[in-house]
Amino acid sequence: METSKNQWKAAEVKLTYRNKLKANERPKITKSAHAYKILMEHWDKGQIEFVEEFKVLLLNSANRVLGIFNASVGGRSGTMADPRVIFAVALKTASNAIILAHNHPGGTLDKSEPDKKLTDKLAAAGSFLDISVLDHLIITREGYYSFADNGEL
Repeated sequence: METSKNQWKAAEVKLTYRNKLKANERPKITKSAHAYKILMEHWDKGQIEFVEEFKVLLLNSANRVLGIFNASVGGRSGTMADPRVIFAVALKTASNAIILAHNHPGGTLDKSEPDKKLTDKLAAAGSFLDISVLDHLIITREGYYSFADNGEL
């Protein structure tokens, strides 16, 4: 029985991450208000009251921002945040911690049961991977709700 030459070939995987800012130039997160301010600087103001988006702040061990990952864009009533994708990015960037954020296009800061379940699921996954989920912010143009500030994380 002959075997094909291609039978034993596999794709090579190469991971790279480049950050153009020096470590001391990156914003440092020490409270939820800092995270909100950075997120609002990077949120598309024309979309914040139109569709729901999910973003992740990636942090190093000193809670300095490595980057912001746009995890998903949905519709008016929700968006899908895939834990595998979120943690693939966190691992690729060698993040020590992350802060989750999504907006509510309707302007309410009330957390939903799916918001709480997703937060718990991602916190558990992060714990397993030694990547701390420091907070989950619900964002509106007028303000934010912090799971950590309210003792829910």
